[in-house]
Parts: sequence; structure tokens; C-alpha cells
Amino acid sequence: MDAYACIKGSLKAGYMNSGYPVAGVYQEWKSFNTQPYVSDTHGGRYVNNYVNGTGRKAYGKYENVGAMPQGSAIAKDSFAIKGNGQVVAGPLFVMEKMPPGWNPESGDWRYTLMMPNGNVVGKTRGIGAKNVGFCIDCHMPLGEDQDSLLFLPDALRK
Repeated sequence: MDAYACIKGSLKAGYMNSGYPVAGVYQEWKSFNTQPYVSDTHGGRYVNNYVNGTGRKAYGKYENVGAMPQGSAIAKDSFAIKGNGQVVAGPLFVMEKMPPGWNPESGDWRYTLMMPNGNVVGKTRGIGAKNVGFCIDCHMPLGEDQDSLLFLPDALRK
């Protein structure tokens, strides 16, 4: 999608203001979607799925993923297109698989949400943890077979 090409660099630059290491490298990870897609669970924004080297093999099994390995990280950058055609940056959503027992309530996933200017809204067991509680509420019902993961539409998978 041309809109993403126009905003991709500014998304990364804004997220990097957070100082969060993932923000500077996620676009170098494997992308799993053929084009940005609308994710209702991420505010109806267009998103892209990026997975680091530790998690990409398992993630690529999609619904047959089983348990993701510790150290896996998934990042979804986002943007929206206004009615007048203006492309606007959205938040960065990150999931990181932590050691077993780190936080059973989240399936040992650390969720981080940051705004396009790099401000961290929330991080599981960290600053603004209550602000990412909705991530846990949405992901946990999916259960262990999918390691609490939602996947992109079949037609958009690489």
C-alpha cells in the first residue's frame, strides 16, 4: 500500500523517541503480511505484523503455532487514513514472550503500547500497566494452543 510507504520512515522515527529498543529495529524483522490490513482489535487502524528472528519460525505456523519461544517479539505498527486522504500515524503495539512464570495473567507476554511520538502509554508490569490490560483481555481467551495470539487474515499472509 502506497500510504504505508509514505509514512513508514516517520513511524519508526517517532517510535524511536521512546528509547525502547524494539522501536529502532522492528521494521528489519520478517513481515508476515502482504499489505497493511485493517485490525478491528487495534482501533480499526491499518497494521503490519513484524516478528523477530527468535519467533518467526513458530509464528509462521499461524494457528498451529503452539508455544512461542521465550524471546519472541511481535510488533504491529499502525496508521489510519482520514476521509480527506490524509495518512496519520498510529500507535506501535509490541508483544514480547518473557520467561515462564513472569506473568501468568498475560500468558507470560509483555505488552507495550506506544504513541507515534514515542510516549509509552503502558507496559505489562511496568509504567501504565493498567493501560495495556485490554491487550491481555483480548489475547488470553485464545488459549495455549495459539499462545494467546491473533493472526492476520489468510488472504494477506506471506
